[in-house]
Amino acid sequence: MTIKLREGAPGARLLGLGAYRPRRRVTNDELSQVMETNDEWIRTRVGIAERRWAAEDETLVEMAVAAGGKALAASGLSPDQVDLVVVASASLRAPIPGIGPQVAHRLGVPRPGSFDLNAGCAGFCYAIGVAADAIRTGSARHAIVVGVERLTDVTDLNDRATAVIFADGAGAAVLGPSDEPEIGPVVWGSDGDQYNAIEIAAGSSTMTMAGQAVYRWATTKLTDTLVEAMDAAGVGPQDIDVFAPHQANLRIVESMTKRLGFGERTVVARDIVQAGNTSAASIPLALTALLESGEAKSGDLALVLGFGAGLTFAGQVFRLP
Repeated sequence: MTIKLREGAPGARLLGLGAYRPRRRVTNDELSQVMETNDEWIRTRVGIAERRWAAEDETLVEMAVAAGGKALAASGLSPDQVDLVVVASASLRAPIPGIGPQVAHRLGVPRPGSFDLNAGCAGFCYAIGVAADAIRTGSARHAIVVGVERLTDVTDLNDRATAVIFADGAGAAVLGPSDEPEIGPVVWGSDGDQYNAIEIAAGSSTMTMAGQAVYRWATTKLTDTLVEAMDAAGVGPQDIDVFAPHQANLRIVESMTKRLGFGERTVVARDIVQAGNTSAASIPLALTALLESGEAKSGDLALVLGFGAGLTFAGQVFRLP
């Protein structure tokens, strides 16, 4: 007897985006009061002016629920129409249980498939790829994907190499079926020979990063991935309305933009300046900010790329909701 498979939708699309930014703004000048740094040093090296740090009550779950709730409201769906919830995060302090089921419950989603995903700063793009494929294969019809981080929990705030960069926040997307594909194939991979370039070593509670090695890898190895993502979706640089790579470092964003030859018609996300590096949350935070400001609009074609610990990377093209 042949095993029967479900029939999914021809394609998947984004139905809504949502974001949550912690209340506390931390400027470069504030950091200069507690460590040997200054505004010019930080802006020159990473392009950050300020970042958000979560308070005690702004937990991973609280931030994920806030962002997911906004995305759900924007989608026009009710919670009982969702059957998959994926939470991407690299900063969970307790490995068991994962927070996916708790986030789903808090959002009022009844008994969905739910799990956490850790692909570092590439987590959101990995999760979008998984959710879109689930919709196309019939394993799910509607999905919520959340990227959420409290990187201040795993950052040595006395280490200026990391303390000036990492921040907190959450961003979410709701996905659903589409007669025409509006999310291109995910192009993902890893360079495990540099697995410990970003790590929390065994027995440690804080993260270390080989900043120069990660910078060289991102600026020399990942442009090809962006080209592959566009090729897989059947589009070229001239078709891209919005470029939103992971907000790791403004110099990396500018390098990628230049190498791809994007002109003035392409809006480039630079949320790193105001939000810092929020890992798996950075891309949905950046996209939401562009839509709210009017710099991007519904129906725009976006190219995204997540990259980070592992070293993992994932890129795709999709239309904004």
